Amino acid sequence: MSLKNVNTVLAAAVVLFTLYLGISFVLTPETSAPGFGLPNWPSGDGGGFLIVKGSRELAMGLAMGVLLVAGHRRALGWVLLMVAVAPLGDMVNVLAHHGSMAAAFGIHGLTSALIAVTGLLILRESGKARKAQEAAAPAPAAQPA
Repeated sequence: MSLKNVNTVLAAAVVLFTLYLGISFVLTPETSAPGFGLPNWPSGDGGGFLIVKGSRELAMGLAMGVLLVAGHRRALGWVLLMVAVAPLGDMVNVLAHHGSMAAAFGIHGLTSALIAVTGLLILRESGKARKAQEAAAPAPAAQPA
């Protein structure tokens, strides 16, 4: 299996997992929220913020999925790096609200790291492909003086 194939599988897993999380938080926030790591269920009408989280996840998953399917690998690498900020923010949020350290680091921190590493691998791969393409291109013909 080539590095490109491994990177594609990793990116597809990130996309599918992100879409799964988004759908879960939109359709069944009450069953999705306990695994998030915060110590308390939102009070009052705070449960609506869980749907906001789900919508955010869906938007990120769709953006990454479109770039993956369209073959825009360099853009996908950059977007993966940007998307890695969301679970990092979730980790900080859980820690700031005295939630589960295991969830903060084990779920959100590791997710952020996996997404960032996937983005870096795709950027590295696309950079090497670009250099190989430039090296294989014929030199431009000299212009007559």
